[in-house]
Amino acid sequence: MEYRYLGKSGLKVPVLSFGTGTFGGLGPLFSAWGTSGVEDARRLIDICLDAGATLFDTADVYSNGASEEVLGAALKGRRDKVLISTKTSLPMGDGPYDAGSSRHRLLAAVEASLKRLGTDYIDLLQLHAFDAFTPVEEVLSTLDVLVRAGKLRYVGVSNFSGWQLMKSLALAERHAWPRYVAHQVYYSLVGRDYEWELMPLGLDQGVGALVWSPLGWGRLTGKVRRGQPLPERSRLHETSQWGPPVEDARLYAVVDALEAVAGETGRTVPQIAIAWLLSRPTVSSVIIGARNEAQLRDNLGAVGWSLTTDQIRRLDEASRVMPAYPYYPYRIQEGFARINPPPV
Repeated sequence: MEYRYLGKSGLKVPVLSFGTGTFGGLGPLFSAWGTSGVEDARRLIDICLDAGATLFDTADVYSNGASEEVLGAALKGRRDKVLISTKTSLPMGDGPYDAGSSRHRLLAAVEASLKRLGTDYIDLLQLHAFDAFTPVEEVLSTLDVLVRAGKLRYVGVSNFSGWQLMKSLALAERHAWPRYVAHQVYYSLVGRDYEWELMPLGLDQGVGALVWSPLGWGRLTGKVRRGQPLPERSRLHETSQWGPPVEDARLYAVVDALEAVAGETGRTVPQIAIAWLLSRPTVSSVIIGARNEAQLRDNLGAVGWSLTTDQIRRLDEASRVMPAYPYYPYRIQEGFARINPPPV
């Protein structure tokens, strides 16, 4: 397993980490992802640790806290061998204090996550979404209290826009508060919007990307093919409305390119899709998920080898789309491109 620094921090993380959205299985979305209990989770964690994938990502909202509980129970007795990342800010109920990143909510949410995880510290806490109702100063000063208390070691965000992240970084620097070192983002061969603004920001500011849904919400598993119906067991039947959209024509062009490279390398389609991500700037770790051992072992096979320059080029061409304004002039007009080259 390769390890990379998480952004501009001193923390090294494995390039593949394990997402535990499949743990717990409560509710229509998460039950479609997976229903791993403690025993199954422990076995999946064993496989990850054997492979060197030591970072485990969860969130309080995953199965209404059950994912954290299962992860904590499955890690019992080996907490010092792993890194735990969790997230908060999304609604955990209908009450006025059940969502957001206010001081009141953050203090309570961290204590609740610590209890469910069975630990006294969290290696990386990420805000799951930007809270437009709470001043950024209130959020950051509260995170500072939690870091100084030893309950958090690093902080990051997830699903922020460029201005939201940059404002937070500027205020953190001004007040010497903890700086966000990670941004958990959606990024895949069928979802490259991250490259338009957030990747250049990450390069400039030293914020590492933790990639969620690297297989495009289950579309790049190798089971979705041109001219064929969705497989009966695909979670897309039940969850596609919650996932990032992609047009069929673009999806199948990417799938065709993935299958061609897979045939050349003897690798699987998911392994090619993940390996492409690992070649991109700012990517610190790709979060893989699995309902069973076979899926997990296949995803773990994405490391230990590399795509050729030509294979990366072909995947780039099959998946590239024109950015939205104000980014597209920098891609198509010579004057713009000469003074602001793209990061990839």
